[in-house]
Amino acid sequence: MSEIIFIVGNSDEGGYTAKALGHSIHTEGETLDELKENIKDTIKCHFDSTLINMARPEAATKNEHRT
Repeated sequence: MSEIIFIVGNSDEGGYTAKALGHSIHTEGETLDELKENIKDTIKCHFDSTLINMARPEAATKNEHRT
């Protein structure tokens, strides 16, 4: 199983954005819950079995936003 790490940030238009490290995968959502679902849907389109790890840049070392 592979692991894809997403960096989560605030969108200039409101809501959140997520970009996968090392992959050309981007998505967004109005809430963190919506963003998580959008990430899961995006991953299903690109890969089969993958562990998803979301981290805000300031929290990346604390592992505060794991899914």
